[in-house]
Amino acid sequence: MSSTRKNRTKTIAKFQKNALEEIRISLAEYQGKDLIDIRIWLKQNDEAFVPTQKGVAIAKEKYPELKKALEILDQELKKIRG
Repeated sequence: MSSTRKNRTKTIAKFQKNALEEIRISLAEYQGKDLIDIRIWLKQNDEAFVPTQKGVAIAKEKYPELKKALEILDQELKKIRG
């Protein structure tokens, strides 16, 4: 993402958390910084979703660490499942 664009967001994936919320994973640009945004979105009365403050924005440079943490999580979940 170019730093000449301001506050751009591209949703990469989303999945339902419950009947009223979904989790969205996005690539975002905020104040010239490229971010990975993992956030809860809430369904409004008109069925449209809006972002909440519940989430985390991580610098894209931290992606290798995030990926490694998710791989460890995957291994641990496999142990639990048997």
